[in-house]
Amino acid sequence: MTSVVATVERSRIWSHPALGLHAVVDAAGGVRLGAPDQDWARLVPLVEVTATGHGRMWSGERFIETAIGERMTYRDHETVRDGDVERTTIRLADPATGLAAEVTLEAGVGATFLRSRVRLVNEGVEPVRLESVTTLTLGGISSAVTEDGLDGLTLHWADNDWLAECRWRQAELRDRIVPLSRFAHGHEGRGCFERYSQGSWSTGRHLPLGALTDRDGNAWLWQIESSAGWRFETGEREGAAYVALFGPDDAHHQWHQLLAPGEEFHTVPAVLVRAETGGLDAAFGTLTDYRRGIRRDHPDRRALPVIYNDYMNTLMGDPTTERLLPLIEAAAGAGAEVFVIDAGWYDDDAQGWWDSVGAWEAAPNRFPDGIQEVLDAITKHGMTPGLWLEPEVVGVRSPLAHTLPPEAFFRRGGLRVTEHGRHHLDLRHPAARAHLDEVVDRLVGDWGVGYLKLDYNINIGPGTENGTESAGAGLLGHHRAHLDWMAGLLDRHPGLVLENCGSGGLRMDYAQLAVAQLQSTSDQQDPLRYPPIAAASGSAVTPEQAAIWAYPQPDQSLDAIAFTLTAPLLGRVHLSGFLNLMNDEQFDLVRSAVSVYKDVRTEIGAAHPFWPLGLPGWEDEWIAQGLRGTEATYVTVWRRGSDDTGRALAVPHLRGVPAHATVLYPGTADAGVQWDAAEGRLTVTLPRADTAVLVRLSVG
Repeated sequence: MTSVVATVERSRIWSHPALGLHAVVDAAGGVRLGAPDQDWARLVPLVEVTATGHGRMWSGERFIETAIGERMTYRDHETVRDGDVERTTIRLADPATGLAAEVTLEAGVGATFLRSRVRLVNEGVEPVRLESVTTLTLGGISSAVTEDGLDGLTLHWADNDWLAECRWRQAELRDRIVPLSRFAHGHEGRGCFERYSQGSWSTGRHLPLGALTDRDGNAWLWQIESSAGWRFETGEREGAAYVALFGPDDAHHQWHQLLAPGEEFHTVPAVLVRAETGGLDAAFGTLTDYRRGIRRDHPDRRALPVIYNDYMNTLMGDPTTERLLPLIEAAAGAGAEVFVIDAGWYDDDAQGWWDSVGAWEAAPNRFPDGIQEVLDAITKHGMTPGLWLEPEVVGVRSPLAHTLPPEAFFRRGGLRVTEHGRHHLDLRHPAARAHLDEVVDRLVGDWGVGYLKLDYNINIGPGTENGTESAGAGLLGHHRAHLDWMAGLLDRHPGLVLENCGSGGLRMDYAQLAVAQLQSTSDQQDPLRYPPIAAASGSAVTPEQAAIWAYPQPDQSLDAIAFTLTAPLLGRVHLSGFLNLMNDEQFDLVRSAVSVYKDVRTEIGAAHPFWPLGLPGWEDEWIAQGLRGTEATYVTVWRRGSDDTGRALAVPHLRGVPAHATVLYPGTADAGVQWDAAEGRLTVTLPRADTAVLVRLSVG
């Protein structure tokens, strides 16, 4: 442990050579984080805080240059080593408000990522009403190509929507942050580029990710870990780029937090990744390792079982014993290891189940001899039984809407919130948590369910007001309680697998995914629309957590069946479809895909994603996704409607290596593959449109 006080005009108090970052304190006590030898004015205060009565030094759309951030001065710091992780805490204080900040910077020794969290404590004598707090700030990002530090930088962000997840965009940073002739005005601009969440779908608009890259292969990639509000901004500061990462704030999320003397607030975590070569692919490889490091350990991480789910393009929320038993037998025959009964298993209401859910009891009319008959059939066929559940909601017509106390639900302005026929539970309330604990302990402990698909199909808005708290603070409090509840389930039932779903991928964040084992990537039902989602999913989640639908049908051609089955082979197979109605040739194609997956999955949990054609565009006709494993490299290629029959794919990490290219699936494909070792290029030929293949590049 070390503790030092700055004694010279500008002292380095923390360094991470692998990241090329340093925290520096000046003679006045200000602390800033950035690259070495950067102009102090280009950097940003280590903590930026807006509070009622304490705004910004330069008014505008930015949430940097805050009065409190400028006043925060260095107290001390300490570094502790925990195995391969170094954790440095830098302490600062604002003499005007009495706010004290502890900034915890965590990084693996030699690793190129930095995780940050901030703890604020009111050490003053008056309350402080917080309106925004940064988790991480970084300045001095510039391109060495030109005199203008922003020229040559490319900005990357991901739009997200129901059925259209993980849509990465890019633009030259100078196209978004225009030059303003600062020398003529004496000030920076008032704007920035920002992305943020809205309401309780953390990824309903965008992924909590962004990046800056330059032409030399450098990349700065960031991730905010929040299931409630989050926001990032990037802009110009003295001819260089800065990045500021936030949880919820007042302007975008109706979040404010009143800190009475002695009270404290903890920000959501965020991580920054640096790649000096290799661009985004290299940065996402590091981020993938980081995500694996923060996840809860679980047997599913190693087993990666094949999952059949009866919903997508199949029963669509209308299960019965009669419909399920043939599907169970067919799924087992295809090689599935988990069988999930999706929505509708509780529905006995003549008016429909959507606004009556909450009790989670099996519907007698759907299961005349009880649901246990179906669950036992799943077990007898060697599969783990699973059920769909939407735990955070109670339908307006459910008896629980009246028997649970009013304080157990989201409220705003003293009124219970209703959205799309549902109320929302506040899991900070003991009655709400006790209700859900009873439900899950019954399903798992009494019924023998080993897999729960936890869905979330409403955006409840800014949150809940419990007493005098703000709606955004209520949402953050609920989500932290929700994560604690999920962790409690896994503590009591260590073998239980939890799938995180939010109408597909609308709550795809690493607050959730540090606890849950899988993430639903989409509800997209069109197999021709799924490839860009499937291919880009490795940017949002680790490949072994990316649940991707494959829904072959008996009325499809063999090409169409192979096309949908190829999509999940480098992630997690979510099989569906009326397999029981297929002919032998069709069913063999399904069985073959599952068999190939079981051979490949041993490598998925340690492999790194890459994109031989770049991150896919929504309308791209050719799409490619790769996984760089320890024993082989795998590439999935889709051709959608293109007149071209072939594509050359960049696989730079194998340049100069005499690899052997093999089509793994479909085994009967008439695809052509050719490896050019000197160029590090794989050429794939697909003679027909709307076809796909999985290729393995093996060495030796």
